[in-house]
Amino acid sequence: MNFQNKVIWITGASSGIGEALAYAFAAQKAKLILSARRVDELERVKKNCNLPDSDILILPMDVSEYELMAQYTQKAITHFGQIDVLINNAGLGHWSKVSDTGLGVIKKIMDTNFMGGVALTKAVLPEMLARKQGQIVVISSVMGKIYTPKQSAYAASKQALHGFYNALRAEVFREGINVLLVCPGFVKTNIAKSSLNKDGVASNRESTNITNGLPPKFVAGKILEAISSDKQEIIIAGTKEKLAVMLNRFAPGLFAKFIGRNKLM
Repeated sequence: MNFQNKVIWITGASSGIGEALAYAFAAQKAKLILSARRVDELERVKKNCNLPDSDILILPMDVSEYELMAQYTQKAITHFGQIDVLINNAGLGHWSKVSDTGLGVIKKIMDTNFMGGVALTKAVLPEMLARKQGQIVVISSVMGKIYTPKQSAYAASKQALHGFYNALRAEVFREGINVLLVCPGFVKTNIAKSSLNKDGVASNRESTNITNGLPPKFVAGKILEAISSDKQEIIIAGTKEKLAVMLNRFAPGLFAKFIGRNKLM
């Protein structure tokens, strides 16, 4: 696919994979809508994209406030006229045992990782259906395929994405709309530091696996390739994560014993 002049909306665009995607699409002269909570970081990303002001819109938002997604979508469509590719990338992690984690923390994870993207998808979908074309890209995780201790809500939110968007794909593929689920493994981002603890506060913890993870630029390149090829699902991960996915699929009992004694984070 030639992304020149295509309108690409990226949530979680202020860092990590979202930021890398912004630069990758900008290099192909796409038109960008960049969303995240931090306006100053969005301005920084916008500047680094080196696109004309008319080709890039900063639309700050917190996706967990999902009841506002229809309003944001109207602003985006008013500005550019249409949305060609929606990339639901915003996400939030946590690191705490089920027995210690408050329901408020679980709700925050689900609202950010699942409900926010679902609400934005539903707001954008009518415009895509009217034109009978569009791409919906969902940044899930290998945690959409497996699970680890202390990440119950995160795993639940990612696995919920697969159920919802696989069903959506079955509904809209005849309407010219493709749905792509992206399952990254360890990527060198700030997700570990921003992950919530049992009290809902950023843990500010380090993870060796994430520190040594794949570069966001590499992941972004693979995502653009997958969009261009109309892929339905891709796993972008190292050998360890891919083996874990395979083990859970074909020997779930063995995986359960393994993951209870080890950790991927």
